[in-house]
Amino acid sequence: MYCIKNIQTRKAASRNTNKMYLVKSEKYKVINITSIKINKKNTKPINDISKISVKGKKFVPDTSAIINGVVSKLITEKKLTGELIIPEFVIAELENQANRGREIGFDGLDELKNIRTICKKHNVKLSKMGRKPTMEEIQLAKSGRIDALIKDIARDNKATLITADIVQAKSAEAVGVDVVYFKRKDITTLKIEKMFTPLTTSIHLKEGTTPKAKIGMPGQVKLIETSKDIITKDELEDISKEVMSIVRVSDDAMVEIGLRGATVVQYGLYRIAITRQPFSERMEITVVRPIAKVDIESYKMSAKLKERLDTRAEGVIIAGMPGGGKSTLAQAFAEYYKNKGKIVKTMEQPRDLQVGPDITQYGALGGDMSKTADIMFLVRPDFTVYDELRRTNDFKVFADMRLAGVGMVGVVHATEAIDAVHRFITRIELGLIPQVIDTIIFVKDGQINCVYTLNLGVRVPTGMNEADLARPVIDVCDFETGKLVYEIYTYGEQTVVIPVKEEEQSNVNKLACERVREILGKYIHNPVIEIVSGNRAILRVAKDDIASVIGKGGKTISEFEKTIGMHISVEPILDTLKHEINYKVSETGGYVLIGVHKKHISTNVDIYKGEEYLFSATVGKKSSVKVKKKCELGNKVLQASALNNLRVLVG
Repeated sequence: MYCIKNIQTRKAASRNTNKMYLVKSEKYKVINITSIKINKKNTKPINDISKISVKGKKFVPDTSAIINGVVSKLITEKKLTGELIIPEFVIAELENQANRGREIGFDGLDELKNIRTICKKHNVKLSKMGRKPTMEEIQLAKSGRIDALIKDIARDNKATLITADIVQAKSAEAVGVDVVYFKRKDITTLKIEKMFTPLTTSIHLKEGTTPKAKIGMPGQVKLIETSKDIITKDELEDISKEVMSIVRVSDDAMVEIGLRGATVVQYGLYRIAITRQPFSERMEITVVRPIAKVDIESYKMSAKLKERLDTRAEGVIIAGMPGGGKSTLAQAFAEYYKNKGKIVKTMEQPRDLQVGPDITQYGALGGDMSKTADIMFLVRPDFTVYDELRRTNDFKVFADMRLAGVGMVGVVHATEAIDAVHRFITRIELGLIPQVIDTIIFVKDGQINCVYTLNLGVRVPTGMNEADLARPVIDVCDFETGKLVYEIYTYGEQTVVIPVKEEEQSNVNKLACERVREILGKYIHNPVIEIVSGNRAILRVAKDDIASVIGKGGKTISEFEKTIGMHISVEPILDTLKHEINYKVSETGGYVLIGVHKKHISTNVDIYKGEEYLFSATVGKKSSVKVKKKCELGNKVLQASALNNLRVLVG
């Protein structure tokens, strides 16, 4: 087998040693030279491309050689003379690819047409040989059946096989067929790359129209005309051929979707969509490229949201309109969790998230994401970014992985944040939705617009009065304010999503407050009640009464919760006369120490996490408050300290 930058006959090779030769050429690259019976005396390596020739022989190119376009170039440069035999199997395979709408099929047929013209011009004998493949042979093409038939034609005609497929070259050599194996030099830059500026997000090229581009950051994107010249089909075909050429030679390029009339290629940062008839009425090429890669710190997240991402958010949905910045935030999440020491994977089709090498990007295995999910369970990721959820199977796979305990971040197209929930309704059971989705982040113009949380409870929906109308209700609350925004429940045979107006919520909360105050007033003097949602209330009492309200082991407050049918958080009535003091958090052994100034020794202090009351304590002799690490309060103190929202108040 001869593996050379251009093409070299056995005769030419026999004048050299069995070293690896690097022949200078603009087009081809030496891979290796093996199994050549030659004189082992020291000779100079070939470095003059004019000496390389394959004249006066019979040659049989396989499909890969035709698609790569090397044969016509060799004939033009008079490097290949004699007889060129085109197997019928090659023509049939290219026709099959073209009929399926794949670009390589069209490229190969165009190359065959070009070869016929060039052979006439340069007096190279061109012949066709073989037969049409059978249905069984077509079905076995992926297993190498067609390649084997092409090798048989080369062997029977004592011809040299020309191929760009290393497996084909090795197998031909194994059965004694002379082989010329070549590999094209990698294309380093595409023409379409030169059309991009630093702020260009996408290029839109359509036959019969002027070229256009979208320029600007998310929220400020403008569509502009880049030229007054009308784009022709031939120009688009040239771009298409160049794109498909780089797919064949570059490790950074891959065909994500290859269907009749539609091809999607991911090449580095660029997602290239090529459409033609019958899918689109005219040929069109769209190239999309992200212009910003940001980290989680670039978003204006509250300390409260950051804490949720660190502790509770494991079923996150990122929703937004096309071009709003969903994928940019998703890749920021992936990097964020990776930096937190988590194993992160992605599920994408196409794979266009720009993430670091530590994050593995998976596509649809065998065209089915459920098969990819099966692999995911074996590799055991801590978090998986699913980009994007579109089809029913995507939502079912997302839910299945989340319920199996995998942290999930999904990307969904939605006009409003609540639309992300609409996409799950009817696809999974209503009662499972809060277990699958705990946080919805809506992105607009590249920024986080709002955040919703979901909770499931059993109660009477807002606006209904009869107790026998109680049912399971999903509360969709604004994360930052805690206000109830939507309710989701079944009504008859339908699932309804009802927005809760502020007036309705206010009236219902007012009635609920009065009812709760009436019940608790029998046991607690002057309780202060705040209804947060349909199943949660905050009870504020004097600090000295907190212990008696909670009771030993929480028994008293549990009885109150059963009586009113709501979860109750007990907090002290805020004392506006108190002020914050400086502190320092440290760790020693199994404890967290909150150190303050010596003048506060023996003083009572209140510890808050933002606005959330944690506990009260007396400063010890060592001017510090000691809390066990392995308890809920200890964890909250450490989290608040890390997020810089721990507060220490004194009277």
